[in-house]
Amino acid sequence: MHDLVRVTQGHRARCQDIQTAAAATRRCWSHQFWVSARLKGSLVGVPAEPTRYAEPVYFIAWLNRFNAAHAWSHNDFYGPWVVRQVRSSGAQKVLDVGCGTGNLVARLIPWAGTITGLEPHEATARIAAERFADNEAVEIRPESFELRDRGDKFGAITLVAVLHHLPLQETMKDLASALDPGGRLVIVGCYRESTRADRLVSFGALLSNPMMGLIKHPRRARDAPEGMTAPTAPARESLSEIAAEAARFLPGARIRRRLFWRYSLVYDASR
Repeated sequence: MHDLVRVTQGHRARCQDIQTAAAATRRCWSHQFWVSARLKGSLVGVPAEPTRYAEPVYFIAWLNRFNAAHAWSHNDFYGPWVVRQVRSSGAQKVLDVGCGTGNLVARLIPWAGTITGLEPHEATARIAAERFADNEAVEIRPESFELRDRGDKFGAITLVAVLHHLPLQETMKDLASALDPGGRLVIVGCYRESTRADRLVSFGALLSNPMMGLIKHPRRARDAPEGMTAPTAPARESLSEIAAEAARFLPGARIRRRLFWRYSLVYDASR
């Protein structure tokens, strides 16, 4: 999560939840527990003997296997929240950037007049297009946000685990300009952990993730769900960096750190 990754235009914007949980497992365990044990010589009053350092390695490996066998989408988890934000705005013309296989588009259909989904990953866009082939209100375009028709304006724009794939400053500026007067921007994004608060929330997600996986998918799965198979990339900016750019280009945006390695941003354009 700490490395800078250059993402090609053809890559779609989606975090792979299995990899995110695995990376968070390693970070939380090492930073919050075993590093402390090495420095202080004890862990919650228990002597930290050298032979015990093999234990977190086995635990991490087991937890990664468990999460992979009971994979679930952190992005879909926030789908109902995104729909509520769009619905309360009253928008009828909606753009979903990085729509993937169309899970969020499907949720938005009852509340929007028309929905345009942009998906630069061709195979994923093809799945979404076939899914909504009989729905005249939905248009899936196999293109990136940068290549959109800049004359199009929308009452609401949504991005779920997408923004970290795109140039932050330029994209925020373009998103604001693509909104109708009074339009709403709704983002659920990924951020790079950089503070103790980030790691604390990440640890809570680390504990909750396998339980949610077991509840949603009690039976072990061999493959990840179809909606979780598109190209991915780690987040580059910290939450404070994202908030700073939002203050410049999206004044008044409401940003919150969320569970499961996500943040939310809601911005209402001036009328």
